Amino acid sequence: MKKTGVFVLLAGIAGIGCTPETPVAPGSDSAPRSPAKAVTVSSPVVDADRLVEHIKVLASDEFEGRGVASDGERLTVEYIAQAFRDAGLQPAFGDSYFQEVPLVEATATPETDLVVAGGRESLRFSYPGDVVAWTRRLTDVATLQSSELVFVGYGTVAPEYGWDDYEGLDVSGKTVVMLVNDPGFATADPTLFRGREMTYYGRWTYKFEEAARQGARGAIVIHETEAAAYPWAVVVSSWTGPRFDLRTVGGNADRVEVEAWISTESANRLFEAAGQDLSALRIAAASPDFEAVPLGLQASLLIDNRMRDVISRNVVGWLPGSQRPEETILFSAHWDHLGRDPGLAGDQIYNGAADNATGVAALLEQARVLAAAPEPAPRSFVFAAFTAEESTLLGSLHFAQQSPFPLETMVGVLNTDRMNYLGATHDIQVRGYGASELEGYLAAAAARQDRTVVPEAFPERGLYFRSDHFSFARYGVPGLHVRSGIDYVAHGKAWGREKENEYTTDHYHKPSDEYAPDWDLGGAALDAELYVEVARVLAGESRFPAWSEGSEFRAIRAESAARRSANP
Repeated sequence: MKKTGVFVLLAGIAGIGCTPETPVAPGSDSAPRSPAKAVTVSSPVVDADRLVEHIKVLASDEFEGRGVASDGERLTVEYIAQAFRDAGLQPAFGDSYFQEVPLVEATATPETDLVVAGGRESLRFSYPGDVVAWTRRLTDVATLQSSELVFVGYGTVAPEYGWDDYEGLDVSGKTVVMLVNDPGFATADPTLFRGREMTYYGRWTYKFEEAARQGARGAIVIHETEAAAYPWAVVVSSWTGPRFDLRTVGGNADRVEVEAWISTESANRLFEAAGQDLSALRIAAASPDFEAVPLGLQASLLIDNRMRDVISRNVVGWLPGSQRPEETILFSAHWDHLGRDPGLAGDQIYNGAADNATGVAALLEQARVLAAAPEPAPRSFVFAAFTAEESTLLGSLHFAQQSPFPLETMVGVLNTDRMNYLGATHDIQVRGYGASELEGYLAAAAARQDRTVVPEAFPERGLYFRSDHFSFARYGVPGLHVRSGIDYVAHGKAWGREKENEYTTDHYHKPSDEYAPDWDLGGAALDAELYVEVARVLAGESRFPAWSEGSEFRAIRAESAARRSANP
């Protein structure tokens, strides 16, 4: 079997974390250094009306969709910084709330068509109707020139699942074509990976990373709406126009030359030209015995980028702790959305009201509530509004790599990305359910609201890997990513599922994601208060919540614990 270094993410996690009162084995990463107790203070509760006012401003047409490196960014970050200032938060960067994030903006010309030769007929796939392509390399031009196409199933190397789609295969200089999601999703077989629940191996980001590790020249993921968890229109809106990446040493030369999505219909045409049946190959790819299939086709494509360096900004404030200020609890939400597209007919502004003006509004309210406490907590609270989340979590990744708050003494991350605007629910969902002990703290807080913590309703969508807490998980810091449940007090579960699917189909990453006067933010206020209560309890303890058994992040966290012990 060909050995490949893989960063295994969230594999085989089982069981929910302990509650704050659960005994912990001596010597573990989470063993208490002193008795745990909650911080009992009296402070204002999260105000639903204040949430509404923040959302109306942040999602207004004036803010033009909060696009990175736009006038909308300037208005947004200044608004957030002023709210932090008004709440009494201290700046995180000397006398500034702003952390500069060096980005490269690349805009591909619209002539980026994919030409495929060598089959029954020559094919041309148009951009962006049939294919959406880009390069992560920081270069003006990227090309595929008669690059041999190879179907590699799910494009996955997962030793712990006994899976290697690249076994015995040399794809150097070739272009790999892959299915999205996991074999377990396709078959609903709970013995394959994690069944219907997506692992990081199912994320398109992993697939491109693995293709690069294998030496491929290009990588193409076949889009399927259910497996990807969003329609083709979301691929188009997310990956056309200006695209951002972090300015890195080496210019991302370790990435494949070309990364792309191809629509289902176009993929069928591609495989027919190769004399192959994609439906049959999809079934075959769900077996660990699957062997890659050379398609006998050659792909050519030219990406001509217009490049420019830009500086975006994270906005970060904090409330220093009174006893252990170096130990931090991070609240996070991303402020960016997709900006304005002058090429659209009609409404050109992606206002991003739910995604993620709601999350920023919650962040500002949580900061106000905790800053209003009569006494500071023993540990510090940090509040971060990140840029470029919509461009693969770039702002939070930069912060994690350049944080003024050491990650080894970061207790946990409480992340908010798209809040409920439809009223109160009986339940609260956790993305990546069972990941860490933080869920025990959440369950205790939810119980005080007479609510229950439940797994996410759509685990196949891989939402755990798609928001800013994940940038810190990669460095061992556990995080919570919660969303309101689907069991609405006024309407029930079936209605809640229907509304969630409706948002994904009709509004996610579309100009129609706008604030409406009939929104009910009462449920969002309750959800935001859960994080406040979790943070208060964590701040009163001296233990560090651990990852669950089986988590690949657990070992990274153990290294952090060793550094803390060596530098008490």
